[in-house]
Amino acid sequence: MTQKTRRINLALQGGGAHGAFTWGVLDRLLDEDWLEIAAISGTSAGALNGAAFKSGYGEGGREGARAALRSLWEGVSGFDSVPGSDWLKPFLPGFDYAAKLTEAFMPVSPAEIASQMVSPYDWGPFWRNPLEPMVMALDIDHVQAAAGPRLFVAATNVHDGKVRVFGDAEVTREAILASACLPTVAQAVEIDGQSYWDGGYSANPALHPLYAQDLPDDIVIVSLNPQHRPEVPDSAQEIMNRINEISFNAALLRDLRAIAFVKRLLADGSIRKGAMKDVLVHMIGDEPLMQSLSARSKMAPTPTLLDTLFDAGRVAAGTFLDKHGDCIGERGSVDLVEMFS
Repeated sequence: MTQKTRRINLALQGGGAHGAFTWGVLDRLLDEDWLEIAAISGTSAGALNGAAFKSGYGEGGREGARAALRSLWEGVSGFDSVPGSDWLKPFLPGFDYAAKLTEAFMPVSPAEIASQMVSPYDWGPFWRNPLEPMVMALDIDHVQAAAGPRLFVAATNVHDGKVRVFGDAEVTREAILASACLPTVAQAVEIDGQSYWDGGYSANPALHPLYAQDLPDDIVIVSLNPQHRPEVPDSAQEIMNRINEISFNAALLRDLRAIAFVKRLLADGSIRKGAMKDVLVHMIGDEPLMQSLSARSKMAPTPTLLDTLFDAGRVAAGTFLDKHGDCIGERGSVDLVEMFS
């Protein structure tokens, strides 16, 4: 029996190389003809995944999206080590060898030391954004087209710290690069006279564009940053890693708390049904896997790591569909009350 079509929105977190997990999730969701992706909101690696998805989908449907995502991550895996590290190599002879050798012995890698001593601006016109080749390979006409899922990408305004969401035809190559612009690796991206950094500082990802009345109620969040760690970090690297995770989760938790508040108001009749969107929240993630990875691995997209994350993403998406596929369109599968209790 053919299953009825169900529509969802996707909210894709950023997380550097860990975004290959999202690649696996999307690849698995594309297996399901009954599942229609109406809109995608992505930040950083999530923006790259969303743009690749739409670029390929516009050209060749589901198989086109699958191929474009694979091409994106094959390009990412072509980095020698840390994305953007080419400009560091003259400063750090034997960079690759030193990075591998010190991984087990030093709490801070050569790249992390260099990022505190050398700015991407120090190299002036010789600097090159390491993500640019992958973004330039996208078919931007399909990315901006009205056909297919709507696409939103978030970036952080350097001047006022506010999030800017670029939607639909505003999703230029510059907007995608801005969304993934880590300031220790890349020079700020200028758009309309304003400079932008990675969207994860202000929205990871932005949920509010997905509240539009013509979009479905279901938002499926693909989570890359662990929400919980049982241990207290005590090394310099672990402390910085957890600070990074907390800060990049803060905006998402704020948005989820707001959704929970609106749901309470709807439930007790304080606001009438239909006055505000009753969002149905779902989440796909792999907490144990993400807890086992460090912030350093986000900047080291080795083929082995990317393959592991891709496979884990496919498994996680399959598990979600088996357990909660029937919830789509009916109810959320994330207990927001428990999350914030």
